[in-house]
Amino acid sequence: MATSLDNGMVHLASPYSITETLKRLDSVLKSHGLAVFARVDHSGEAEKVGMKMHPTQLIIFGSPKAGTPVMVASPTLAIDLPLKALVREDAGGKVWVSYNSAEYLKQRHNIPDDLVKNLAVIGPLLQSVVT
Repeated sequence: MATSLDNGMVHLASPYSITETLKRLDSVLKSHGLAVFARVDHSGEAEKVGMKMHPTQLIIFGSPKAGTPVMVASPTLAIDLPLKALVREDAGGKVWVSYNSAEYLKQRHNIPDDLVKNLAVIGPLLQSVVT
């Protein structure tokens, strides 16, 4: 399982199919009491207009209890919250789970150190999806 960091984004290689990775993500989010606010099926929408795209879904999730205090302290963070996980299959059939790192969000929005913990859960959470 490869992990890479690219311009604030973390990319985790999943050993599972895209379907299984999405199921695992749903299960992990549910088990942690996180709400899924939206699911954007980019490849499904592309297919509807006659275009081809590798399987790609964006899952938008979070917890108002954890996110609200951070947005109050750093209002511009609202453009990056709720948290997001991009689950996609590349041209070689490899499945990836990508997300914005808490450190990137901290720097981008000048989040106070004591509140970064509210966002830092995303790393271990998504790591558990792919292990």
